[in-house]
Amino acid sequence: MKTIILIVVFSFSFSLFAQDTLQAVKIEAQRKKLQKSLLKTTNTTVLSSKELLKAACCNLAESFETNPSIDVNFSDALTGTKQIKMLGLTSPYLLIAEENIPSVRGASQAYGLSFTPGTWVESIQITKGAGSVINSFESISGQINTELIKPIKDIPFFLNVYGSTDARFEINTHLNKKISDKWATSLFVHGNNRLSKNDMNNDGFLDNPLGNQINILNRWQYTNAEKGWVSFLNFRYMNDEKQAGQVDFNPKNDKFTTNYWGSEINTKRFDFSSKIGYVWPEIPYQSIGFQNAYNSHNQESYFGLRTYNIKQNSFYSNLIFNSIINNTLNKFSTGLNFTSDVYDEFVDTNDYSRKDNSIGAFFEYTYDNTDNFSIILGGRLDYQNRMGVFATPRLHARYNPWKDGVLRFSAGRGKRLANIFAENQQLFGSSRNFNILDNSGKTYGLNPEIAWNYGFGFLQKFPVFNMNADFSVDFYRTDFQNQVVVDLFQTAQQVDFYNLKGNSFANSLQLEFNLEIIKHLNLRTSYKFYDNKTDYNSGTFQRPLQAQNRFFTNLEFETHIKEKGQQWKFDYTFNWIGKQQLPITTSNPIQDQLPNFSPSFSLMNAQITRTFSSKFEMYLGAENFGNYTQKKAILGSDNPFGTSFDSSILYAPVFGQMYYAGLRFKVK
Repeated sequence: MKTIILIVVFSFSFSLFAQDTLQAVKIEAQRKKLQKSLLKTTNTTVLSSKELLKAACCNLAESFETNPSIDVNFSDALTGTKQIKMLGLTSPYLLIAEENIPSVRGASQAYGLSFTPGTWVESIQITKGAGSVINSFESISGQINTELIKPIKDIPFFLNVYGSTDARFEINTHLNKKISDKWATSLFVHGNNRLSKNDMNNDGFLDNPLGNQINILNRWQYTNAEKGWVSFLNFRYMNDEKQAGQVDFNPKNDKFTTNYWGSEINTKRFDFSSKIGYVWPEIPYQSIGFQNAYNSHNQESYFGLRTYNIKQNSFYSNLIFNSIINNTLNKFSTGLNFTSDVYDEFVDTNDYSRKDNSIGAFFEYTYDNTDNFSIILGGRLDYQNRMGVFATPRLHARYNPWKDGVLRFSAGRGKRLANIFAENQQLFGSSRNFNILDNSGKTYGLNPEIAWNYGFGFLQKFPVFNMNADFSVDFYRTDFQNQVVVDLFQTAQQVDFYNLKGNSFANSLQLEFNLEIIKHLNLRTSYKFYDNKTDYNSGTFQRPLQAQNRFFTNLEFETHIKEKGQQWKFDYTFNWIGKQQLPITTSNPIQDQLPNFSPSFSLMNAQITRTFSSKFEMYLGAENFGNYTQKKAILGSDNPFGTSFDSSILYAPVFGQMYYAGLRFKVK
């Protein structure tokens, strides 16, 4: 009995180190796929692995199709890369972490979300507003944290095979071994490729790139609950190759020639991370954790006649101590961060290599009366070799005014260095000249980005004819004190980078209603309004390629599970995307001009899953089965080496209807 109690206490205490809560774990076990807690201080939504099975979730970038908090868009018409946005801001303003270690940043910003296969994911926590000071000072609009499947919980064998009509094929295999009662290890192997050429819109360019990826992860877990120790070791290798451009492009003959326009993006990564946690057996509310991570990211790429190569070697270390002040109503976390980034970056023959180092200390105080009120006050002080010494304050508060209702508020400051080329790689797929108009800053001649984010959220759960329902409203505003402006409003032949001279803000309003219509039939709906404006040199404009209005609906239905595990699952998702501000194209020939705003359009996805037993299931799905595509996806496609060529102004899909099928097999 003493051992069982210690295991429970240990799980709770170590969750402070992992920055999860006991409530969130309970909700995941009791609710199913998407959880919103009434007791968590931050405005966090948790997506379980079951939620990810509702769509063709091949990688992390594609994991948010059925979740209204995240907007998913294609970044360009060449690479097929999906870009995520939250609160109207793109992923560079989000802190994207893997098991609370910052992961998608720097060189990996453009394609990093596609480097984590969906089958590896145990859960995803999406937090709106300023994140915790424990992880970093860079978070501005929110945080996305991915928890991978734990070896101690994994099944001995898992197989997932996937194929689609856009010639994409994937295989995922998980092997797990319980070595002893304390040690377990998992081997995850992922492979995908696309070998066939598709050009459904007949513009002479591939709708999706050719490519292949091999991705291998080996995880080790040690758990000794009686003595209070837990640790994880991760080793990962990935090789990702993409070929995009004209259908007739052949790298062997046409690379760096004007025969045909083509691009290759080859990325190799090696990652190592470790997490060690200790909970005092006699003081279960006190723990210490030590996180370390190293990654080597090497991207070699070219876009037509232009080359872009970037290599980043990063080291991250985080020491966290958790305890209480007088009683368990008053908790605190404190510790030290260290980050080192070494960049070797070349745009054609221009060398932008640099070294960035930062060290910081943080303190976060939490008061929680375990009933109707909690508050988190956090602050950190950092020294960064390019930004100097600066402070980062953060605040989160929760109040439950009545039963099943919760009101949350957050405010905080974020600061970051913009990696202007890595974060805007879609612009290499154009004939634009890159102009950096400022030279007084210490990174590309530009100053750091600084922004305040503040907002509130209200959630109310209630019954409707004895069925579960909830309604929520979230409003957040991001005010930039400084921003690296990416200006596409001068001419279609250039992009200007400069420090913000006026105002820039992003307002986000989301209304969401969820209802269990009948048993096993669930409805999710949301409406989002964005007001994002920036003062550019030529005037004030809405931020380009950001819809001001979006509407989302998801319907899911599951039959009763039969004795041997047989079940049908049906899922349908509808997205309506309003008009979007487009960059200026009036300097192009008339046939390569676009209007100031895109038309609104709708997208529909659906999936059917048949579970034959607890070990085997098959699924069949369709994306964009309404077959909506952008008419002029690539400007100047008839002369890609001319002055009007641009594949970066993408507001809608390039590829039309896409159908897919797959199977999952488990050995428990």
